[in-house]
Amino acid sequence: MNDYLLSAVLGIIEGLTEFLPVSSTAHLRISEALLGIDLHDGFWKMYSIVIQLGAILCLPIYFRSRIGRFLSTFPHGERDDRTVMNHPLTLVMIAFVFTAGPAFLLTKVIGKHLESLTVMGSSLLIGGIIMWIVDAHFGPPRNTGRHMTERMEEVSTMQAIWIGICQIASAVFPGTSRSMSTIAAGQVAGMSRLAALEFSFFLSIPTMVAATGYDLLRTLHPKQGAPLGVMPATPHQWTVLAIGFVVSFIVALAVVAWFMNWVRRRGFTPFAIYRIVVGIAVLVWVMRGHA
Repeated sequence: MNDYLLSAVLGIIEGLTEFLPVSSTAHLRISEALLGIDLHDGFWKMYSIVIQLGAILCLPIYFRSRIGRFLSTFPHGERDDRTVMNHPLTLVMIAFVFTAGPAFLLTKVIGKHLESLTVMGSSLLIGGIIMWIVDAHFGPPRNTGRHMTERMEEVSTMQAIWIGICQIASAVFPGTSRSMSTIAAGQVAGMSRLAALEFSFFLSIPTMVAATGYDLLRTLHPKQGAPLGVMPATPHQWTVLAIGFVVSFIVALAVVAWFMNWVRRRGFTPFAIYRIVVGIAVLVWVMRGHA
C-alpha cells in the first residue's frame, strides 16, 4: 500500500477509536499487524505518537466554550457552590494525579504489554463484558428519575479519585481503553452516561498530553539505550507524518461531536458488543498463529 494512503488509513483508525470506548491502541496495533508494518521501526513508533497528538488537539477545540466557562467561574463554579478543591477543573487534575502516579511507576509493566495482541484481545473482551454489565445496571435512570450526578459540574472529589484509580487499568493493559474505564467507573460511582462521558473527555486532555509528551521526550532525549522512536529523516516521511496528524485530528473532532449526541439518546451497549466480538476475533487469530 502507498505510504500516503497507509498514513491516511491509520489516521482514520486513530481518529475513530481514540475517544470511543474501544481502545485506539489495540486498533492501531491490530491494523499494523494486518497491514504488515514493522512495529519495531523507529519511524512508525514516532508516527503512532504524533497521530495520537493530532486526535488530542480536537478536545480543547471542541470544548473551547466549556473550558472558557470553567476558567471564568474558577474556583466558585457557575452556581457559586464550589471551592478551589472541588471545582471541575481541580477534580480533573485530581483524577489525573491518581492515574499518572501509579502508571508512571508501572512503566516497565506497561512496556512489556504494549505490543501483545493476546493482552489486547483479552482486554477488549473483558472490558466489553464489564462495560455491558455496568451500562445495563447503572446506565438507565434510577427509580427516582434522577442520577446522583447528572452533570460534570456536580462531580464529587471521591468520584474523581475513584475514576482516576480505575483508569490505571487502561495504562497497564492496552486494549482496556481510557474512555471505557473512565465511563464505566463513573457510572458505577453514580454518574449519568453524559456526565461520565464528559468527565472522560476532559480527563483525556491532561492524561494524553502527559503520555504523548513523555513518549516524545523519550524519543528526542533517551536516557539510556535506543530511543522510543525516530524523528522523520526525509521529506517523504514528514509528509506521511503530516497526513496522519491532520486526518486523525479531523476524524477525531467529528467522532467527539457524534458521540456526545449519541450518548444523549442511547447507551454504550453497542460498543460493549463490538469490543467482545473484536476481542474474541483477535484471540482466535493469535491462537491460530497469525500474529
